[in-house]
Amino acid sequence: MRDYFIRRFLLIPPTLLGVTLIVFFITRLVPGGPIERALAEARQADMGKSVRPTAGSDTSLSEEQIQQLKRFYGFDKPWYAAYADWMGKVVRGDLGDSHIYHQPVATVINSKLTISIYFGLVTTVLTYALCLPLGIVKALRHRSPMDNATSVLVFFGYAVPGYALGSLLLLLFAVKLRWLPLGGFVGDDFAELGLAAQAWDLFRHTALPLVAYLVGSFAFTTMLMKNHLMDNLAADYVRTAVAKGVPFRAAVFRHALRNSLIPIATTFGQNIGLVLTGSFLIEVVFDIDGMGLLGFKSLVDRDYPVVMGILLISSALLLIGNILSDMLVAWLDPRIRFN
Repeated sequence: MRDYFIRRFLLIPPTLLGVTLIVFFITRLVPGGPIERALAEARQADMGKSVRPTAGSDTSLSEEQIQQLKRFYGFDKPWYAAYADWMGKVVRGDLGDSHIYHQPVATVINSKLTISIYFGLVTTVLTYALCLPLGIVKALRHRSPMDNATSVLVFFGYAVPGYALGSLLLLLFAVKLRWLPLGGFVGDDFAELGLAAQAWDLFRHTALPLVAYLVGSFAFTTMLMKNHLMDNLAADYVRTAVAKGVPFRAAVFRHALRNSLIPIATTFGQNIGLVLTGSFLIEVVFDIDGMGLLGFKSLVDRDYPVVMGILLISSALLLIGNILSDMLVAWLDPRIRFN
């Protein structure tokens, strides 16, 4: 099994190479790139100044200026040569410079990373801390009043998108009741507050976004835990253990529960990737400048260095998360052997 995981880790670099190569190639084919945007801005400036374009041209930029733009954005070379240059910088720890922010991509990402890590880690911890016990209780008390009442919340979580729920919560608690702020990650005077006041300010600003982040994963993880535990409780090995004198509690928590956690463990790696990417719709609703919003803006603005940097980091996290999921599955079920 050790050799299997070593091979998995060794496959991460070529997998990242393939993913980034495909996306880099697509960015060269998508219309409306940075060159086209620069030419469009030049045309708008000319129209604002009432400058008439030269004959046979739709912009006042000369051919030399257009070539300078291509060299600046790296479009003066074939896509494979430009990809080789970009990958050479990545190997040296340089993700390039943002075309929109005019800063190194690493600096742009680091400025948003703290927010995304906070929401990602808190959401992940709360999801497993709340959903696993709730799923266990719902399975043990199937069709009870408690199970029926919580099922309403679960189905509500399935039906309502997080950003829609966030809008409703914002309207109620921030606009109508004015208990919580309208948005932002922290208040404007956060740096001047004491430690306890900073914690309270952070809680007030992030309580509603966390609810919006939790609603989808809450429903999925709870029902996944409940359904698999019910399947294992109905399995022959649990009935046999109880028939041989094993207490029902021991049969549940020593045997059925461990097998029921295997599907939960397989989804753990995907949650690690979500720690970085987040949800740009929720960030837009609550005016949170995180990685999700950065990725969306970079894609819309054709800021390809930032897009490639986010893709590289998120893909690496997803691959590492999948390996960790396999490790958890192997730990939960000793019968599993990866060859």
